Amino acid sequence: MILRQVRQLLYCLIFLVFSGCAQKTTVVLLPDPAGQVGHITVANKAGSVDITHPAEATVVAGQDEPSAPEILTDDEIAAKFSKVLAALPAQPVHFILYFKTNSAELTEVSQKSLPLILQSIKDRKSENIGVIGHTDTVGDREYNLILSKNRALAVRNILVQEGVPAADIGATSHGKENPLVKTGDNVSEPRNRRVEVVIR
Repeated sequence: MILRQVRQLLYCLIFLVFSGCAQKTTVVLLPDPAGQVGHITVANKAGSVDITHPAEATVVAGQDEPSAPEILTDDEIAAKFSKVLAALPAQPVHFILYFKTNSAELTEVSQKSLPLILQSIKDRKSENIGVIGHTDTVGDREYNLILSKNRALAVRNILVQEGVPAADIGATSHGKENPLVKTGDNVSEPRNRRVEVVIR
């Protein structure tokens, strides 16, 4: 059987049942963690079926053509795929911290988010934390690369001071190249003066 990914957004579960010599395979399409649904084709020598809707499933028994798609209930999905679902890794948690203009100093509102970040790291027992610095588009490229790096290092230092092992934190910077809010050049946009913290 061949699974072909038609779109980038794909999230499916496969359940195998062995009954005597016959093998049954169930394929169900689920939304990804962002709620997006992809499109898959389940095919073998006998035929193919497209699955395009959330919770839509097909069954392939032996060399038979895949069955017509049907929607599974949440209870059916839980019953068939409980072990697979339990084994899926937790999705990363994202936080955004904002900074004062031309500064590596957090805004007061963002300072209040630090306990939530630290608690998330503790709860997940995370050893893989990404800290990515950004700026708005005011100033030249070199200046903003330095500023975004200083912002990322500032957040990294805060986390280390609060007991997070330095080896668990990777800090990078993008300068003004990846704005959260698209603007023209030399535009002061507070939402672009940020550090993104990704906890895996």
